[in-house]
Amino acid sequence: MFLLAAYRKGYAREYWSAQWVYAAVFLLFFFSMLSVRFTNPSISYAEKFMDHAFLASVMRLPVVPPLDPWFSSGYLDVYYYLGYWMFGALGIASGVPSQVAFNLVLPTVFGFSAVVLYALGKMIAPRFPWMVPGTLLAVNPSFVWQVVQGKAIGSILWDSTRTIPDTINEYPLFSFLWGDVHPHVIGMFNQVLFIFLLVYSLLRFRDLDIRGRSLLVLVCGLSLGSMPPINTWDVIVYAPITLLIGLMIWHEAREPTPGAGLCGTLASSIRRAGEAARSCLSLFRSHCRVGAKRLLAMVPASPWSFFLLVPVTAVLCYLPFYIQMNSQGIMGVGFVHTPTAPADFLLVHGFFILVMVLYLARDIWSRPLLLVVPGVVALAGYPAAAIAAVPLVYLLAGKRRTPSEVLAMLGLAIVILCEFLYLKDNMGDTYYRMNTVFKFYIAAWLLMGISSFSMLSSLAGRHVPPGRFPAWSGKLALVLVSVFMVVAPLAVPLDPPYRGGTLDGLGYLDAAHPGDAGGIAFLRSLPGAGGVVEAEGGDYTYFGRVSSFTGIPTIIGWPFHEYMWRSDTGGWYGKRQSDVKTIYEDPAMTAGLMRQYNMTHVYVGDPERERYAVRVDGAGLVPVYDRGGVRIYALGT
Repeated sequence: MFLLAAYRKGYAREYWSAQWVYAAVFLLFFFSMLSVRFTNPSISYAEKFMDHAFLASVMRLPVVPPLDPWFSSGYLDVYYYLGYWMFGALGIASGVPSQVAFNLVLPTVFGFSAVVLYALGKMIAPRFPWMVPGTLLAVNPSFVWQVVQGKAIGSILWDSTRTIPDTINEYPLFSFLWGDVHPHVIGMFNQVLFIFLLVYSLLRFRDLDIRGRSLLVLVCGLSLGSMPPINTWDVIVYAPITLLIGLMIWHEAREPTPGAGLCGTLASSIRRAGEAARSCLSLFRSHCRVGAKRLLAMVPASPWSFFLLVPVTAVLCYLPFYIQMNSQGIMGVGFVHTPTAPADFLLVHGFFILVMVLYLARDIWSRPLLLVVPGVVALAGYPAAAIAAVPLVYLLAGKRRTPSEVLAMLGLAIVILCEFLYLKDNMGDTYYRMNTVFKFYIAAWLLMGISSFSMLSSLAGRHVPPGRFPAWSGKLALVLVSVFMVVAPLAVPLDPPYRGGTLDGLGYLDAAHPGDAGGIAFLRSLPGAGGVVEAEGGDYTYFGRVSSFTGIPTIIGWPFHEYMWRSDTGGWYGKRQSDVKTIYEDPAMTAGLMRQYNMTHVYVGDPERERYAVRVDGAGLVPVYDRGGVRIYALGT
């Protein structure tokens, strides 16, 4: 897009001088993460088997919804798969195989997110816009604490994301370094894009003409609507935020009420929402008189159009995805019975809280009585929530309403709510709030990170007058940072199971599992969908590797993951595992069960021989591959 736009403008010098920095930011972050993947490429641990399985399934047979590679005759409508579809489509279009495309996804997300954050910085931190992409590079205080204790880098990263007991508190840099191409990581680029659009709307919506408002509403709807099929947890956060921003835009377009704070603003906006709804209803009742074209032209011109049209556009743009989604969903809302310890909370969010307190220091000094509010929250038994309430109370009570302050309030509200409520799922009693903290803390990190680095920019602007440093110093700093970001990952000992030097995520098989390397390459060369029987051996193991590395559906892959997505409807959980065992051990039943599950091939490697008493030779199947200890049989016609 950058090159195309430059071409259409005839490579004008002014255009290049204005736009080169965005290309530079993307390339810097892209190649820095590419260095990480180049040295740590293997699809061999954590949930990489699952992530590649979905990507490979999309690329092997690009249908909607994609086939579930770990549940034959099933589809990925039980999971949020749009991110895999998007990058799978890019892999198909570019001719890049899935095992390489896998290692290009995170660098692309990282680079795109950085560009958007830099653009956001240009709006809210114009003196130091380069600070805002620091949201992706920052570590939490727990990381520093692990370093102080002298732990190895692998333990430092992992332990810093398991600070709050029985939960996961990942931050962006860890997620990218860890390397799982998971929905919560893929969705980060869309989160930062939507935050950019919200801030842009706050600053510019009322100044746009009808065409500009219509386009902005459409883009916001596309971004918001994509959240459920990319990572459903995100929309739970951003749907209410959208309505709140819509109310603020609406209120700003009206005559201001002298002395009204944020609470007064929201109350007034909510009252006016009723007026807007009545007006909208009246317009639709009279549509025969005004005409549909005129009606559509009137709606974006209204100050309440963002509030009403963005949610509607989001639903309409992705309605087919919503209709087909068949996930287990949330089973209710519960109350947290063990709030986070203050020390643990500060080890996760302490940096952002500190920046906000410094930013608000004058307000805190001049209005100390407001500290009574967080004090009451602490006395009620929620000390972590009280810590976050300190900056939140002063931001709510302040007269300023800059975008960075709005984002700070939203992020603080999320972490406070996580101290009181959690969304029920099937993770059990011990890990009852694991997913709530995990998924919502990512959104809170982005919101508070953007706002905190913007506040840091503001604080720096107070003490660093323009022109204090020579122009060449900034360029030198950029060169040094660029070299560090690209070269440092090559030397960081992340300690993966297999070292790299390639972008081929399956390259390690040649040395670690040479038999499987050949057998899987053979299956990947076969046309069509088909189905392959392989051994089932639980989750987070080497089992499930054939379906994962080929994208060809198997009878059952990682069973607990499928149970989380599908429950045990129809009693499949034990039956599928038993039927796989029967296929390998009872030749008289092999062909019939294969037809029942739409299987075309049986794979026999070392894991199958370890797991079962294999007797497939007597099942009347056709041998099609026999090399390196791996045999593959095809079901005859």
